[in-house]
Amino acid sequence: MTSTRLFARPARLARPLIACASLCAFAAAHAEQIGSVNTNFRMTSSDKVVVEAYDDPQVQGVTCYVSRARTGGVKGTLGLAEDPTEASIACRQVGQIAFTGPLKQQADVFNERMSLLFKTLHVVRVVDAKRNALVYLTYSDRVVSGSAKNSVTAVPVPAGTAIPLR
Repeated sequence: MTSTRLFARPARLARPLIACASLCAFAAAHAEQIGSVNTNFRMTSSDKVVVEAYDDPQVQGVTCYVSRARTGGVKGTLGLAEDPTEASIACRQVGQIAFTGPLKQQADVFNERMSLLFKTLHVVRVVDAKRNALVYLTYSDRVVSGSAKNSVTAVPVPAGTAIPLR
């Protein structure tokens, strides 16, 4: 077998894997941490309130800013700590609004784990067609019991721009 044949097979296998990884990365919203403040000093690391930016993957020109608590210490550093359920959200138009396709009336657009197994932070988009606005709600859930703590914000869509619904 020639050396070109040996290297051709891994290259053929790598292309589908790279394409799959790219699609998975596109499908999952990625948080960009834009700031943080320490709230409680610990020897290994501090408890923090972090501010993260999420671009809505289906609505170009809308970014959601979520602030939430992150637990420090050894458990927090290792990802074993359970973060508190408090979170706040503010979504804003940061560019011209364009839709990548029809939207569901209500959809979970972002989520991020707040503990190793049991707690997840969600951001849900709800279309208010009557007022031509996008409403974003953040809350956390837990396997055993969720939290009623939530925060809501709305982004008005410019007049003349219809929100496409499924």
